[in-house]
This record gives sequence, C-alpha cells and structure tokens, in this order.
Amino acid sequence: MFDHVSIGVRDLSRAKRFYDAALRPLGYVCLSENADALGYGRDKIGLWISTAARPVPSDTASNLHFCFTAPTREAVDAFHVAALSTGGADNGAPGLRPDYGTDYYAAFVVDTDGYRIEAYCGG
Repeated sequence: MFDHVSIGVRDLSRAKRFYDAALRPLGYVCLSENADALGYGRDKIGLWISTAARPVPSDTASNLHFCFTAPTREAVDAFHVAALSTGGADNGAPGLRPDYGTDYYAAFVVDTDGYRIEAYCGG
C-alpha cells in the first residue's frame, strides 16, 4: 500500500546513530544520506528521516507507530537491545503477543525523538 514513510527529527546525527543500530539486525541499512535526510531500506528506501523545525510531538496515546518486519525472532531481540543501547526507551520487551496472533513475536521501543517503533516476526 505504501511506497515509503517520512518522519521529521530535530537532530539528524542522533537519529542516524539510533536507526543505523536499531534497523541493522532487521536487515535495513541507510541507502541514502545527505545533510538534511536519511533513507533506510533493504533494496529500496522505505523510511525517510529528515531534519524538521517542528517534528510531530510525541504522543503515546495516539497509537501511531511504525512496524518493521524482521527475518527472525533473534533479529527482533537484537533490534530491541540495539535500540535501547542507542538512546531508545523500552515500550514492550521482545516476546510473543498472543492477542495479535499465535505466532506474533515483536518488540516495541520509542526512538530518540519520541516515535514509537516495532519489530515483528511471524511464524
């Protein structure tokens, strides 16, 4: 349905440290980088991060979050560890989520700008 998603951040270098570490275990890398923007993906960019004067304010009650697919459960675990070690906040430790499905394995974090992100592996 979506070609890509774009988010705005105040500190692009801080966001790069976070997303380089958090997305690497999932198989995503920075495919494009310039002074104002970063583009992450596997074969093509699916997440753009750019400098913004007024990023969307963090609102945990909004239910807004971005979910990244992971190749394995171990990758979900590594995503969680990497995100927390680079300034992210825990928003749900890795584990099965039976309310979402019998094989729904996920971890949830809040990035350094307040965006809620998830890594998910099914099956």
